[in-house]
Amino acid sequence: MRLPQRLARFNRYVTNPIQRLWAGWAPSFGILEHVGRRSGRTYRTPLTVFPTADGVAILLTYGPDRDWLKNLQAAGGGRMTRHGRTFEVRDPRVVSRDEAAPAVLGRWRALFSRLPFEQAVLLRRA
Repeated sequence: MRLPQRLARFNRYVTNPIQRLWAGWAPSFGILEHVGRRSGRTYRTPLTVFPTADGVAILLTYGPDRDWLKNLQAAGGGRMTRHGRTFEVRDPRVVSRDEAAPAVLGRWRALFSRLPFEQAVLLRRA
């Protein structure tokens, strides 16, 4: 399942600016900092993030054709802020949700496995 593209556009311009105020501190959220592959501009995208042993997993709720993902792939990585701490992430790898689920830690694995999305991105801490 993928959420509609018009919802993605709404979130980009309305919801994301609000979420950037708190997403770097809230449980299950993070802010991904990435550099535009054409513009060179730095972007900060709030996302739902699940912990893994060597980084994080992010479900692709709008599918793999996302600018933040293309930017990460072009640069080889970016920075993630979670729980008030910022760390480098690298090696973005798009996999199926079922392939990513075993990597998700603890109580989050059950939720991750049940969400109705087909693909995820695995990012390793640098």
